[in-house]
Amino acid sequence: MVQAMIWKSDRLELIDQRYLPFEKNYFVCRTAQDAANGIREMVVRGAPAIGVTAAYGLVLALQASPTAGAFDAACELLAASRPTAVNLFDAIAYMKAGVGDVESGDAAARAEELAVAYHRDDLKKSHAMGEHGAGILEGRRSVLTHCNTGSLATAGWGTALGVIRQLHKEERLEMVYADETRPFLQGARLTVWECHEDQIPVKLVTDGMGGYLMTHGMVDCVIVGSDRISALGDVANKIGTFMLAMAARYHNIPFIVAAPTTTIDRNLLHGKDIPIEQREETEITHVRGQCITAPNTRVFNPAFDVTPSELVSAIVTEEGVFRYPYDFRTS
Repeated sequence: MVQAMIWKSDRLELIDQRYLPFEKNYFVCRTAQDAANGIREMVVRGAPAIGVTAAYGLVLALQASPTAGAFDAACELLAASRPTAVNLFDAIAYMKAGVGDVESGDAAARAEELAVAYHRDDLKKSHAMGEHGAGILEGRRSVLTHCNTGSLATAGWGTALGVIRQLHKEERLEMVYADETRPFLQGARLTVWECHEDQIPVKLVTDGMGGYLMTHGMVDCVIVGSDRISALGDVANKIGTFMLAMAARYHNIPFIVAAPTTTIDRNLLHGKDIPIEQREETEITHVRGQCITAPNTRVFNPAFDVTPSELVSAIVTEEGVFRYPYDFRTS
């Protein structure tokens, strides 16, 4: 299993996902600013991994300057790094509550213990999600997935890819069809690479092939992750997810979302209120630095779309499986 984040007491080493699958480089975070840059520039991505990175970023902030002002500034810096993934804000709130008095002599050590625990807890949640998700899928399965939701996007094992890994472990996985996931190609670059690393059978498909695969009986379920889930079950995920949910409903196959409870925003009722990040134009106009369209082309580049809860067959968390109608306000 790929280990995308390595904590070494005074620094955080991240596999730089911008270079995969061609180069396996590490991006070293020695400051909170480094961690924020890694999140913003998509060195690390995936809601759970972003949360873990932010937690370690706050440890680095306290190691550098154990003052209330510096800690608050680091919290604001990290919170501004990406707007959609709610795990980011969960991690910051967790660290703020746990550290307490940041100007006490042992604040940095306390923060490190908290961040390591948060990291380990995310891995534990991924394994539980995998078991719960595989448990609702009978027999052998061919799965369509979107974006990257594996060890690179979490503390390890994965959310949607964790369910897929569990199916593979149980020898019930026929094939994974991985969407390329434009514009940043997380499926083509990352999911396929992870599957190859773990000898999981995988075929790469374009983002527009979902309906074709379903019509021809090549897939019998769709499993995706999420960056934020509203209290009533609307799901923000990588752009293109909504189209897969509509196609799955038409073909009467399960559309399953796997995400830890830290991805659920219990204070936000509806998906329409989820902030959607707008990304750089060059992510669409260029691939690996090479322009693929006419010069000066105008671009619209939202990173996520929102799938209405009624199209979601099940939401799988570490706590179990939830079905429509969803209401996470008090659960």
